[in-house]
Amino acid sequence: MNTRSVPLVVAFTPNYFVPAATCIYSILANMHTEGRLHIICLLSEELPERLKQKLRMLGEGRACYSFVNLKGRLQDIYVDAKYTEAASYRLLLPDLLPDDDKVMYIDCDMIVRNDLARLYYSIDLGTNYLAAVFEAPMDFQMEHLKAIGCAPSEYINSGFLIMNLELMRRDGMVGKFMEASKADYLEFPDQDVLNQLCRKRILGLPPCYNSIRTFYLPQYKPFFLKRYTEQDWADVHRHGTVHYTGAKPWNQFTVEFRLWWQYYEQLPVEIKEEWKMSSKIHLLSKLCKTSLGAYVINGLQTLYRRLKYQ
Repeated sequence: MNTRSVPLVVAFTPNYFVPAATCIYSILANMHTEGRLHIICLLSEELPERLKQKLRMLGEGRACYSFVNLKGRLQDIYVDAKYTEAASYRLLLPDLLPDDDKVMYIDCDMIVRNDLARLYYSIDLGTNYLAAVFEAPMDFQMEHLKAIGCAPSEYINSGFLIMNLELMRRDGMVGKFMEASKADYLEFPDQDVLNQLCRKRILGLPPCYNSIRTFYLPQYKPFFLKRYTEQDWADVHRHGTVHYTGAKPWNQFTVEFRLWWQYYEQLPVEIKEEWKMSSKIHLLSKLCKTSLGAYVINGLQTLYRRLKYQ
């Protein structure tokens, strides 16, 4: 039995409490390795005590929680209007967690279908700053990659990271991250900075550990296969950790919509009552649970894609 707790960081704003809880629940539900998680919640403002207590209901005996209020810590960096300040909190982790040499970070708009504790124990970062999943960029992304100095084969998605905090501290990376984050041409602020400054020092993970939206859409499979294999494609669809880049399943119908709602429905009622959801989207999720509803919705989705991408 491995007795070391696995440090796992999430960052969210109060209005993301339920999606964050859903993500955490999926992590715990698929953690089959013996051991515990230390879930470190980076917050944009103080979380009410009742929400902290409700979050602690998840993973009783297998998880402990810490809450860190970082309001105002990133006032001098550029934050694109599409994102929150919390998205860049991961750049502070080497200094925020001085007692940890290695940490996992995950975005809250994800459903995990892999054992993250097993992955954490098995990864040796060596002289790499990060382990992450490389994207399979499409033609329209090339101009942006060129602008930030990244080759198409070297660009990671920062939604799931294993970070070498010890090495980052030794090399003073937090200061470098903060300086680079002031540039107003960054399209994906924290992600672009990590790609720029950790380039050539990133260990690639299989795509099933951060399966972004395009990894699920058949029209993008040719781009996927430029970097990955048919087996990788099958693994993504069978057990990939779904990263809902773009549309969120609690707001819109999107890829792996039904999967997110399956995990949401398993949350304690005390957590679900903290959220006023869209009644139409919730009804759609219930229709997807029926065989007839799933058949009709999947058929309409397939038809739409054929018409759009023919």
